[in-house]
Amino acid sequence: MKKYKLFYFLFVTALAIVSCNNEPKKNANQKQSVAVEAEKYKQISPEFNADSAYYFVQKQVDFGPRVTNSTEAKNCGDWMVNELKKYSDNVIEQKTTITDFYDKKLNVRNIIAEINPKATKRILLCAHWDSRHIADKDNIDADKPILGADDGASGVGVLIEMARLIKSNPINIGVDIVLFDAEDRGKNEFRNSYCLGSQYWSTHLHKPNYKADFGILLDMVGATDAVFTWEENSFISAKPFLDKVWGTAQNLGYGKRFVYFQNGGIEDDHAYVNKNTNIPTIDIINFNEKGNFPDHHHTHKDNMNVIDRTTLKQVGQTLLEVIYSEK
Repeated sequence: MKKYKLFYFLFVTALAIVSCNNEPKKNANQKQSVAVEAEKYKQISPEFNADSAYYFVQKQVDFGPRVTNSTEAKNCGDWMVNELKKYSDNVIEQKTTITDFYDKKLNVRNIIAEINPKATKRILLCAHWDSRHIADKDNIDADKPILGADDGASGVGVLIEMARLIKSNPINIGVDIVLFDAEDRGKNEFRNSYCLGSQYWSTHLHKPNYKADFGILLDMVGATDAVFTWEENSFISAKPFLDKVWGTAQNLGYGKRFVYFQNGGIEDDHAYVNKNTNIPTIDIINFNEKGNFPDHHHTHKDNMNVIDRTTLKQVGQTLLEVIYSEK
């Protein structure tokens, strides 16, 4: 998955940077804890079901490694299309052939689910659904593909559960869920070799002149010890929406997960969405204050053992709250 700049710096901040619409509530006597403040916040979104999201992650992993072009990927893609048809108004499969930096032709399949397609106000939610074709950070079977329970499946699982809940709790704004293929095919030494599905989608939009108010990318959002910091490209291109999402997480009591710390930039799908579509898009990704991905990144440890329902819950509930506050 994606290469990243090796520099990062501490971003000194306070909750006052949070936007007015999502600013954590002020303490009347300045003596109560942040946890007590969060309890006073009245949640408006439906309750996110972590067990259901976990099930959707498990279903993907059960197909095996979802390496682009593989039978496992085809079968999983078919399942995702059928599942999203249950919860959305329209599902589009965007297919193309791309030659990767290994000189291999890839049959790329991006999957787009539209909710309220006629609504003019829209929010873009995205994740990649493929898994890494090699375990290049592992000492064992480094040339074999990984399951990608966290790196790929976790973001997709959260988004499918969100679609299911929105179907049961209708909103009057549009939501587009875009699942990118071929994100994890790159070589670190080659720029633009990752994120092939999003590179294609962002220059060949599924609808002419497609536009969303803002976008949120999920990547590695299911691990027990996940920490989400402010990624640099997100800060540059979409800071108001970092404020919105992190402020919402604070209000819900998830401040230890969503940390106010500005990190280095990551070459992830959102970077191409920002560059090519001008839709301000942020990346929620497990990238800690030391500038490190989790230990299971690009290894065979990235299986269901690392997936934690609490993390899925906190990410999913935060995004639901952001969406329902927009309606």
